[in-house]
Amino acid sequence: MLKTVAVVVQEPVAVFELGVLCEVFGVDRTDDGVPAFDFRVCASRPGEVIRSTGGVGVVATHGLDGVRDADLVAVPAGSVEGPFEPEILEVLRETVDRGGRVLSVCSGAFTLAAAGLLTGRACTTHWRYAARLAELCPDAAVDLDVLYVEDGPIITSAGTAAGIDACLHLVRTELGSEVATRIARRMVVPPHRSGGQRQYVETPVPDQPCDSLQEVLDAVLEHLDGDHTVASLARQAAMSERTFARRFSAEVGTTPHQWLTAQRVLRARRLLETTDFDVERIARESGFATGAVLRHHFQRQIGVAPLTYRKAFTHQPAAG
Repeated sequence: MLKTVAVVVQEPVAVFELGVLCEVFGVDRTDDGVPAFDFRVCASRPGEVIRSTGGVGVVATHGLDGVRDADLVAVPAGSVEGPFEPEILEVLRETVDRGGRVLSVCSGAFTLAAAGLLTGRACTTHWRYAARLAELCPDAAVDLDVLYVEDGPIITSAGTAAGIDACLHLVRTELGSEVATRIARRMVVPPHRSGGQRQYVETPVPDQPCDSLQEVLDAVLEHLDGDHTVASLARQAAMSERTFARRFSAEVGTTPHQWLTAQRVLRARRLLETTDFDVERIARESGFATGAVLRHHFQRQIGVAPLTYRKAFTHQPAAG
């Protein structure tokens, strides 16, 4: 159970990424039915000002002893090249050895790499630093295309906003989708962003709006259960099929069929989480012809069967 969260800070700490962790885990939202976390900001020299990348100082309230019983130890973004404090690297290794989880935001993955925690694991970081991480940690499988990766007790996330996605994913896994949704609502962010995902990996879909296809995309999302083809979408966009397919790939970053399938799987996920509809009804409302077709695409994108997903992420009353 996720109860105690410790954030370890070292110079230079990135204040926005630190703020992401403070916002998700450090704000008291018990009035919304969210369980309170025992949240600690820890450093090797508590009480001293720690230099940040944003020109302000950060003062940790706890020493590294505050890390040793934490369920989750989080590392915000910071230095890519180091040096990394040996004491912090040691407590990160100890966390994994005793069965705790470790999460990094953005370039915080380099601290995990220095601790030896990424060796033999899948991981990610900000796209700008991915090649450097792969160079420093050749035994890690660095994935450029995901928002975050969970590999055993290690969760790594891409850029700043992806840190929110990773944190909310962890809350959903440990405390249920309703708790994650309540936190996300207070933060005014989606509980999870759209895109193809295996069980522990989320892949981003390029942000809208698009330059010339926004109206078409909006219309499709309003009627995902409709019979959409490249030909019909091209007619809506007043383009030839060839021009539409080329423009779609350039603006959205994928093919119309792949995008439409991903959006339908996302709709199915939401219905599995929030309703008791059977698979056949969810298939119809998501735009899949049959439950068998839904199962095929869901298994391919999410990595588990729809009913397995429902058992893991169904709506659960929040504690409180």
